[in-house]
Amino acid sequence: MMSRTVSSWILSSARNSIVLQQKGRLYSICIPNRQKTKWKLVFSKRRLYPSASCSLDNVFSLKKAFRHTSTEEEQFSFQLSPSQINDILRAGELSHKILDLNSKNTNSVLRFESNQLASNTPIEDRRSAATCLQTRGMMFGVFDGHAGSACAQAVSERLLHYIAVSLMSRQALEEIELAVECMKPVMPILQLHKHPNDVEYREITSQYFENLRVYWQHLLDLDIEPGFSLEEAMVSAFKRLDSDISLEVQAPQENELMRNLALQVAFSGATACVAHVDGVHLHVANAGDCRAILGVREEDGTWSTLPLTRDHNAFDEFEIRRLKREHPRSEEKTLFVNDRLLGILMPSRAFGDVQLKWSKELQHSVLGNSCDAESLNIYQYVPPNYHTPPYLTAEPEVTYHKLRGKDKFLIIASDGLWEMLSNEQVVKLVAGHLTELNEQKPQLAFEKPVNLGYMHNLLLQRKNRGIASLDQNIATHLIRHAIGDNEYGEVDQEKLAAMLTLPEDLARMYRDDITVTVVYFNSETIENYYRNNE
Repeated sequence: MMSRTVSSWILSSARNSIVLQQKGRLYSICIPNRQKTKWKLVFSKRRLYPSASCSLDNVFSLKKAFRHTSTEEEQFSFQLSPSQINDILRAGELSHKILDLNSKNTNSVLRFESNQLASNTPIEDRRSAATCLQTRGMMFGVFDGHAGSACAQAVSERLLHYIAVSLMSRQALEEIELAVECMKPVMPILQLHKHPNDVEYREITSQYFENLRVYWQHLLDLDIEPGFSLEEAMVSAFKRLDSDISLEVQAPQENELMRNLALQVAFSGATACVAHVDGVHLHVANAGDCRAILGVREEDGTWSTLPLTRDHNAFDEFEIRRLKREHPRSEEKTLFVNDRLLGILMPSRAFGDVQLKWSKELQHSVLGNSCDAESLNIYQYVPPNYHTPPYLTAEPEVTYHKLRGKDKFLIIASDGLWEMLSNEQVVKLVAGHLTELNEQKPQLAFEKPVNLGYMHNLLLQRKNRGIASLDQNIATHLIRHAIGDNEYGEVDQEKLAAMLTLPEDLARMYRDDITVTVVYFNSETIENYYRNNE
């Protein structure tokens, strides 16, 4: 339980910090105890959009109304009312129920719920969800940015389109190409499901579309029949988008806005986890340390977890062996330093981060020809033992799973959630939330006549169980427990308030950005598939 003494300790430890500023980065030494010194690397905040027409600073502005901007403030309080806590936690909620207009092909996705909570300002995580219009299926993505939000923003806007194009038939691609050539309207590829605060940078959309067009022209030139498998499509889309991000910053740009954005996207980074659901077929493509798991209800009523991804980092033996195969034996001891790739980056797969992919000469050439790099806090930095790039890749690991009736939900989240809760804890929370929601549903039929006394007692029981304050959005429920749980797995309101009011210069030391998407499956549709295909 977090007492006021603990809250005061958090604040005093921050005010005793020593901050050293170097080129584009802040190195903070937090000294809560003079005998123990802990280093914390915090990348400087990079503004994603130079133009004032579209800034991320206004995203989730409701949360910032209760959040301190600095530990140097004179009037400092960790206290929030329950309604203020709910306003902060629920600001980024997104829910969508799937409407089946085609009774012959009932969707295996029943609904999905999502939410985000910022630690960085602005938040560096992004999310995407879409229904495929030219192919079948739905896609859900979570993207965890680092060193700024630029790369995660670009990937969240573009990656699902690259996957959708990779899955389209040759005939569909030819029809789209013909429409573009004749300057006719192009049929939509995706129906996006977005939160009102989800940012889209419209001024750069035309360039993104042109590069997507170059990609589908490339697919037409390949003349592959019958086309990519779903796994091949996801791998191709990930790799092609990362290549485009790298090439866009090397190409000459007359527009200053586009040039600056290309620099920021390429020199920041993002991990990505994308799920594609088509009937009983589930594919998950992962590059980095976002994570996807299934919640499975066994025949005896107990719940279990089924991991669908591996965290690509220094703690994964497969990743260590992969990198050792790709680099000389003389570099084996320097590939991971202090559990980071080359001592710099936690994930070993990511979009962007060209400073871990390009040669030293290419970095020098691109940054030397850009007069705006320094103003954008972008500097050439070559880590020690940088001999045989690339050290980082955006190639995903794709997992296939055939859905069963007992597979009830899919959870995709950035590492901010998994740092706080285990796979088992997350599934237990979702399962418990489902049970509580079922109890909350009104009973419309009774075995015997109902009088006012019976109804009064029923309402009192619900009030005592706290049903009225239950989060309707499961992602909010998970975030609440992730940052507010005590050692008994119960939400401590004082701890929750303290974690939500941590100032911007301190919050990242205690929690990361958290993005969660939970997809509920239609068990009846899945079971009907097996009955009809026995």
